[in-house]
Amino acid sequence: MKETMRAVIFDFDGVIADTEPLHFEGLRRTLADIGITLTEADYYANYLGFDDRGCILEALRVNQRPATGSLIHDLMHKKAAAYLASIKDHLVIFPGVREFVEETAATYPIAIASGALRPEIELILEQAGIRKVFRHITSAEDVTKGKPDPQPFLHALAALNQQSASSPVLPASCLVIEDSLPGIRAAKSAGMKVLAVANTHTAQDLHEAHAISHSLSETRLSELQARLWPST
Repeated sequence: MKETMRAVIFDFDGVIADTEPLHFEGLRRTLADIGITLTEADYYANYLGFDDRGCILEALRVNQRPATGSLIHDLMHKKAAAYLASIKDHLVIFPGVREFVEETAATYPIAIASGALRPEIELILEQAGIRKVFRHITSAEDVTKGKPDPQPFLHALAALNQQSASSPVLPASCLVIEDSLPGIRAAKSAGMKVLAVANTHTAQDLHEAHAISHSLSETRLSELQARLWPST
């Protein structure tokens, strides 16, 4: 049977929610408490796409600090608390996202696969009024390996398939929407097609994706379908 697009999985931070500045500030303040300086340029170049644990482990490694379990747990808790407090005061979804998500959900089953924590994701989706259109959310708590490992995307697709009475959606029929290189590589490792949105990186930085858009507000799923799954 000819492959076609049958499901869409969204990354969250940097795709749906303009939260990277808030993540950076929360991580910067948390690391500053233990004497580690994190610049904005360093964050966007080397930390984007990782979950909180991955960011903290990388910061400890680069600064040659011992990564004890108790320290990692403490830093993750402090960063999560700072971030959650900041998003309660902001409606942070990107322009055009609500319309794009609702249009997509009318045609395809959709899910989220994110390195963010579930309460963070749920809060922003509820604020934006689009929580109900997502059939599933895979968050940092649901996997043992984060991006660039493919596990988050495979977990989300398996959950979508469990809810469907039709034939299972194969990875090759799934579109992932990402904004970071680790996310692009994770999706491709899962065998999925990737649209990169240049919200936090330049199009040149995202060249490994199958397609690139500058904004979801100017993205048309029908055009992606024709381009990434051409009929023969």
